[in-house]
Amino acid sequence: MKRLLLCLAVLVSAVAAAQVPSVTVETVKGESFDTADLLKDGKPMIISFWSTSCKPCIHELDAIYDALPDWQEEVDFKVVAVSVDNSRLLSKAKSFTQGRGWGDDFVLLFDKNEDFKRAMNVAMVPHVFVVDKKGKVVFTHTSYVQGGETELLEVLKKL
Repeated sequence: MKRLLLCLAVLVSAVAAAQVPSVTVETVKGESFDTADLLKDGKPMIISFWSTSCKPCIHELDAIYDALPDWQEEVDFKVVAVSVDNSRLLSKAKSFTQGRGWGDDFVLLFDKNEDFKRAMNVAMVPHVFVVDKKGKVVFTHTSYVQGGETELLEVLKKL
């Protein structure tokens, strides 16, 4: 029991200590982007790692996209959608985001080499983080259940 509690304490402290790292990824226009620049505007954010082959990822991002106007009336934040599709699927991922309209309201990043994914310790998608305005990870979850996205709003409200 003590070992379990120790493991949980280490896990919680690791999540609480996590920061958004500086990694180079690609924008929808093919330009290099340093993930540390996500912090420049001082807004909290949702960072969602996804891929075109992950149906739960797409459902969660669609749910966030649909709720975004209402959520942003309550909290000033941004959504960062990070595709982990490899370079072979990069053009598909970019056109997919445009077809969904995500580019209108999300910061779209493409991590074709999975450097950002590794730096954030993402093992599988979907993997979502809520990050405060200083870049500290305050909440994380994997998988998606319909309606579960509302928990993200509750965390953002507490920031």
